[in-house]
Amino acid sequence: MSAVDLARPEIRALKAYSSARMEASGGSVLLNANESPWPSVMGEAGPLNRYPDPQPAELVQRLAGLYGVAPAQVLAGRGSDEAIDLLVRAFCRAGQDAIVISPPTFGMYSVSAGIQDAAVIEAPLRADFSLDADGLLGCVTGRVKLVFVCSPNNPTGNLVPLATIEHLAVALTDRALVVVDEAYIEFAGTPSATALLARHDNVVVLRTLSKAHALAAARVGTLIAHPDIVSLLRGILPAYPLPAPCVEAALAALTLPALTATRVRVAGLVEARGRLAEVLGAGADVRAVFPSSANFLLARCSDAKGVYARLLAAGVVVRDVSHHAALTDCLRITVGSDEDHRRLLVALSRREEAA
Repeated sequence: MSAVDLARPEIRALKAYSSARMEASGGSVLLNANESPWPSVMGEAGPLNRYPDPQPAELVQRLAGLYGVAPAQVLAGRGSDEAIDLLVRAFCRAGQDAIVISPPTFGMYSVSAGIQDAAVIEAPLRADFSLDADGLLGCVTGRVKLVFVCSPNNPTGNLVPLATIEHLAVALTDRALVVVDEAYIEFAGTPSATALLARHDNVVVLRTLSKAHALAAARVGTLIAHPDIVSLLRGILPAYPLPAPCVEAALAALTLPALTATRVRVAGLVEARGRLAEVLGAGADVRAVFPSSANFLLARCSDAKGVYARLLAAGVVVRDVSHHAALTDCLRITVGSDEDHRRLLVALSRREEAA
């Protein structure tokens, strides 16, 4: 059995839309896509009157090189969110199938499942935020098609060991896909779950250029999986998912000089994360700062909502995650610049009531 056999039968049988750009095989006179023959009157830098390549070959090649996989294993799209949505729509029948998540974790898994009317089964993290693999497996029923594992986890910042992910992949062979969301893996300094792809065709890895590569506004993400899964998902991907300016930004970020500069930046941010954790932990308002392998810190405060309001009044915006049952009085704080941290710490030191 192939992992792609877990997909909805109607998706496997679907005749994918064939865009004009996909059907064009060379040629210089393009009269097949009903495009304007003139560049935009706005005088843009590039020729935006033509539809972009659905999967730009150069971008796919560079992403494959960056992540150490074959181009056939790469699907480029609009951030990780689009990949999550595609997976749920392709593998979960509305009103019948389910996903498994381990809260507290990234909220888009549940949102995408809700849009598809797929059930969400929760296998909560342990008190120390580690993943309870056996407890998770005990929650998997015949309805479950996707198991989402966020590593480093958002918003707790902890890693899930590769051995644990492989344990899940083995146990769920021919039963479900293990989707490993690695949006923050560059800040962890550990191997990617892409190392498991050669042995387990039910492992899917999500990566993004939004965080470490500083391209959040460009919305370029990558799904990495067995070529059959990539091919299946390409069939339901929108015809032109990647705007040309976003592709250009991504290609610029994936040049050797840019990648070298990014590695230096990431190393500096990891050092800053340690310094910020130490200073935050010494503050009167913070009861605990949890270990993090991401570009943010989770802090438990004496009064999260009060601290949040005081910071906001000072123009400092953090994320209040205290609505999660396991994260009472917790705030998620992104590791920023030295000036960002200075303003954060100055605001924390103030005891006045927020306006």
